[in-house]
This record gives sequence, structure tokens and C-alpha cells, in this order.
Amino acid sequence: MKYALDTNIVTAILKKNNALQERCLARRNDIIIPAIVYYETKRGLIDCKARNKLLDFNKLCNVFSVDSIRNATLNKATEIYVTLKQSGKLIDDGDIFIAASCIVHGYTLITDNTRHFERIAELQYENWLKD
Repeated sequence: MKYALDTNIVTAILKKNNALQERCLARRNDIIIPAIVYYETKRGLIDCKARNKLLDFNKLCNVFSVDSIRNATLNKATEIYVTLKQSGKLIDDGDIFIAASCIVHGYTLITDNTRHFERIAELQYENWLKD
């Protein structure tokens, strides 16, 4: 099984959640960081001037590959947006792009934000912080 890390999971790893770090490292060949997660994490670390965590994040990106955004992801994100908007259950664009990337590539999203992602029927997700 292939996995993608959500921003809140990357943040937990950077905060030295040892159990989570070990679980992810044990599956390092099956885990990616979606491009949007990379963007959200890096902008936050730079904005709050967290230099040490930024160094740790760069190391993490050498362990797990960073996925790129492709046309198929953009098209799936568009579909998800329209479906959620029509149902009155819209979520942030970043979350939509993360979900779209997972669906297109067949990844299971690892997230602590299941409340938002449960709105997307096609998305497979797990919460490794609650397990």
C-alpha cells in the first residue's frame, strides 16, 4: 500500500512524535509528501522563522519523495470542489488538492484531520495519531 502524509502529520513528525516517526520510517519506500503539503509546511516554517525545524523538514524530504501536481490531479481537484460546493460541505483548497493527489495516485492519506476528509467519498485515509 502507498501512503501520502497530510500537513498535520508532517508537523507531528517535526515535533518529534517518536512513535509516528518510527511508523513512517518503517514504510519510507511507500510514503510520499504531496506537493501541497510541502508548500503548506515550508511556508509555515519560513513564516515563523523555525530554522531548525526547516532543516529537519528538508531532511524529511530527502527520506520521503515529494510528489508533483499533474493535470490529472488538477482535474480531480476540480471535480471534488464542485461536488463539495454543491453539497454545501466545501473544505480548503489545499485539502482538496491533497485529496485529489491521493485519489489520482491511489495513495491512502495519513491525516489527523478526518473530519474534513470524510466528506470525499473516493478518498482512503487513516489516522496514525489515533491508532
